[in-house]
Amino acid sequence: MHKNPMRIFLASLTLLFFLPIGTATAWWLTVDRPQSWREADWSGTGTLPDPAHNAEASIYVMAARTGGLKGALSVHSWLVYKRASDTSYTRYDKVGWGMPVRRNAYAADARWYSNRPFVIRAMRGDAAARLIPAIEAAIARYPHAGRDDYRMWPGPNSNTFVAHVLRAVPEIGAVLPPHAVGRDYLGSGPRAAVDRDALDVQMSLHGLAGLSAGLRSGFEVHLLGQAIGIDVMRPALKLPGIGRIGLPR
Repeated sequence: MHKNPMRIFLASLTLLFFLPIGTATAWWLTVDRPQSWREADWSGTGTLPDPAHNAEASIYVMAARTGGLKGALSVHSWLVYKRASDTSYTRYDKVGWGMPVRRNAYAADARWYSNRPFVIRAMRGDAAARLIPAIEAAIARYPHAGRDDYRMWPGPNSNTFVAHVLRAVPEIGAVLPPHAVGRDYLGSGPRAAVDRDALDVQMSLHGLAGLSAGLRSGFEVHLLGQAIGIDVMRPALKLPGIGRIGLPR
């Protein structure tokens, strides 16, 4: 019997997309976690070097699983940096209340809803020092920084904010993980974006479906705020709900 290649492809894509989501959800239901933000631990973790004893300029892109049931499928990401002369870090997040872009609302390496953070990308020294002004300029230009400019899904949310900075300052060399829901939101309707160095391109339909391809992102298919794909330069598989599995970036 002749099998339709497109049907096989779509069936395989569906399996690869929803099986990781189901696995991540089943695992999350077994995790002991706080029932509300009041019960959660928001303390620092010591993940980052002590800035008072670190003379180098530094940039960190960080993330941690978010709270509630949505933590099964998504992380919250943020940006941290310090100039060489600074004895403390500067942290930027976007949150879902008030004026959403927050500066130093939490410790630089704090837990998020009790979940321990991890570093997506670290830069130090002169390379970091050169990029900090560009990061600050990108934050100032973020188009969804007004009151009520937050939507958990499909965006704009915390990951939309960090992804905006990473596209504007591609020298950071970071791509948010595939379960950073909202990173693919470019605005209402069909949109396209090209990183400033033209090494990555992204197409999105309201953050609900799309594609991205390039030297940093590899090749990704986006659906409902999640992504599945491959990283070619640093071989890895990108799975929705689970993250990046392979060589570290």
